[in-house]
Amino acid sequence: MKRIPSKAEILDWIAAHPTQTSKRDIAKAFGIKGADRIELKRVLKELEAEGHLEKHKRSYRDPESLPPVTVLTVKAPDENGDLYGRPLEWHGEGVEPIVLIVPRASDPALGEGDRILARLTRVHEEDHNYEARLIRRIGSAPRRVVGIFRRTAEGGRILPIDKAASTEWMVAEADRHGAKDGELVEAEQAGPRGRMGLPRARVIERLGDPTAPKAVSLIAIHQHGIPDEFPPEVLAEADRIKPVGLKGRRDLRDLPFVTIDPADARDHDDACHAHPDDDPKNPGGHVIWVAIADVAAYVRPGSVLDREAWKRGNSTYFPDRVVPMLPDRLSGDLCSLHEGVPRPCIAVRIRVDAQGRKLGHKFVRGMMKSVASLTYQEVQAAIDGQPNERTEPLLDPVLKPLYSAWRALAAAREERQPLDLDLPERRIVLGEDGKVKSVAFRERLDAHRLIEEYMILANVCAAETLNRKRSPLLFRVHEEPTPEKLEALRETAQASGLTLAKGQVLQTRHLNALLAAAEGTEFDELINLSTLRSMQQAYYSPENFGHFGLALANYAHFTSPIRRYADLIVHRALIRAHGWGDDGLTDEEIERLDKTAEHISDTERRSMMAERDTTDRYLAAYLSERVGSEFSGRVSGIARFGVFVKLDETGADGLIPVRSLGREYFHFDADSGTLMGADTGLTISIGQRVTVRLVEASPVTGGLELELLSLEDKPMPRGPRPARRASGRKVKPTRQKRDRLKKKAARRRR
Repeated sequence: MKRIPSKAEILDWIAAHPTQTSKRDIAKAFGIKGADRIELKRVLKELEAEGHLEKHKRSYRDPESLPPVTVLTVKAPDENGDLYGRPLEWHGEGVEPIVLIVPRASDPALGEGDRILARLTRVHEEDHNYEARLIRRIGSAPRRVVGIFRRTAEGGRILPIDKAASTEWMVAEADRHGAKDGELVEAEQAGPRGRMGLPRARVIERLGDPTAPKAVSLIAIHQHGIPDEFPPEVLAEADRIKPVGLKGRRDLRDLPFVTIDPADARDHDDACHAHPDDDPKNPGGHVIWVAIADVAAYVRPGSVLDREAWKRGNSTYFPDRVVPMLPDRLSGDLCSLHEGVPRPCIAVRIRVDAQGRKLGHKFVRGMMKSVASLTYQEVQAAIDGQPNERTEPLLDPVLKPLYSAWRALAAAREERQPLDLDLPERRIVLGEDGKVKSVAFRERLDAHRLIEEYMILANVCAAETLNRKRSPLLFRVHEEPTPEKLEALRETAQASGLTLAKGQVLQTRHLNALLAAAEGTEFDELINLSTLRSMQQAYYSPENFGHFGLALANYAHFTSPIRRYADLIVHRALIRAHGWGDDGLTDEEIERLDKTAEHISDTERRSMMAERDTTDRYLAAYLSERVGSEFSGRVSGIARFGVFVKLDETGADGLIPVRSLGREYFHFDADSGTLMGADTGLTISIGQRVTVRLVEASPVTGGLELELLSLEDKPMPRGPRPARRASGRKVKPTRQKRDRLKKKAARRRR
């Protein structure tokens, strides 16, 4: 057997021959033939996985330049959609060169984290030093994992905190980097996984005690890759910003705007005001003003602030912290509509009739001053006859006109019939020690509905204005359910003795009729959950496909530019369409609206998953002291491996593993979404009432394991022990038996 060169020898040879990097070139150079190539291939794969193909590649070259062929890691696309590459190792003492990747039409699509072998050309452009042409893709960035480090004699292991991950990672002593037993760490894959044994990882960051007060949200931030620290240049640019003045703006400071937000609100980006319309042609009508923070005045297209905001896409909210889209100098100060402070805004004046139908609207770029920063609770208390010293002087001149106009809008909403799902929202309250103090469902007040309706109305006005002016923008799109999901909902309704008619164009009023028919019955929550599951996920798009859930033909997000990049785009579009200044939507932004829409839709989903995972972990920590207790709940999902249950008391979701359901075999029917016992015919389906016992609660993963005690108030039957083959494996029921049991279950449901 020919001696296989060491990794160092291979890297040295590549450094001396940068244009000869294929396996054939390397094998020929070292005289490796036949079966010995298998071992060479293994070494090369390890080099690729470890990212060290050019570890010593520039040993004999000018350290201040890159070789003609090198390995790059692809960065995330910038706001123009361009891809840049980072040289895996830069040994120069100066600033790392900027490498623009110039794709050809025949090149495969590249994404962030991909590793490529590229041919470089030195250029002298303003924004980059090299241009790279793809030779071939050689892999992706090492897989990352967040988990608990456990010390062993050989180094350690990492237990992933992801509920869906069951594989542990092995860490060599040299790759431990000081991690201590029980510590939360972030690690990356240290090499290809072999056919036997655990995958290998190296610790890249120690995150501290996983039981620390703020560790829960920290886990989600790292797990989902949410950027939580602003680069110094972004903070520096924010600190240099000065407040804008009144010049070129309409003075709205005499209008008594108020902000109404949660008690723990970190910013105030919307304010409202209403008064009766004095036009005799509109008896009983109202004039509504909605003013939104003018973020576009401070965050200019193409600036460092703008690029960072685009990258983040939106703010992410956790019970113990917020990861903002903009630095606090803007989000908590210059852009926030604080009480008694003049603030630039983009406002819309809307006229509605006595029935809440919109008669017209007009946008202005102005300067406003909030007379009060109020909470939902104190506003509602004032309207209900219990004003405090802050709301009492505002009750008649400000608050009552707001409610009067809202009641008119509520009448128009009833006529429009948007989807009316009854899905309470959980609220996690933390104590001073960072631990969960209580879990409750948020109270739904008329004050919440008032602000919601005003914001929807303003969003509609923005979309209609930009449509009328033929201006590009980003719409908020919510498409109607697919035929498959609609049919599944119809079958669920029929099994519950309810009807969702066929043969008509689906409208939200049809779904509302189904929800109303189920209200107060044992199928109430089942129908609400099933209707929610049938919905498509909303997204952003430069094309308008309407908003099915709100029953609106034109809808865009305009009211939250402090925390959503989509709203900032709409603000810039309004500025450009009205000719209000040079800070409007640029031609370059218009060209990449498709890419921006896709990117911020992705960041929104990323934030939703991170927020959900954090909530799950807090709930698991809260319930960990109640292991062994019994809870009531309802089946919220069915899978081949078990039953998901939503607990009534906290809204937490837990899993009943299929192995614990009984001694009989349970057949999973994907079409009907049920599990059915092979011997008893017991059928478990979404929406059924259950009593469960908490078996395990894992605060680190957020997982809850449950044991099913009763189904629809009936104790779980114990079927006979299933037959086994000689090998010891369970014998599944025959197709004929399954069909017979399914028919029996259908008759029982009817």
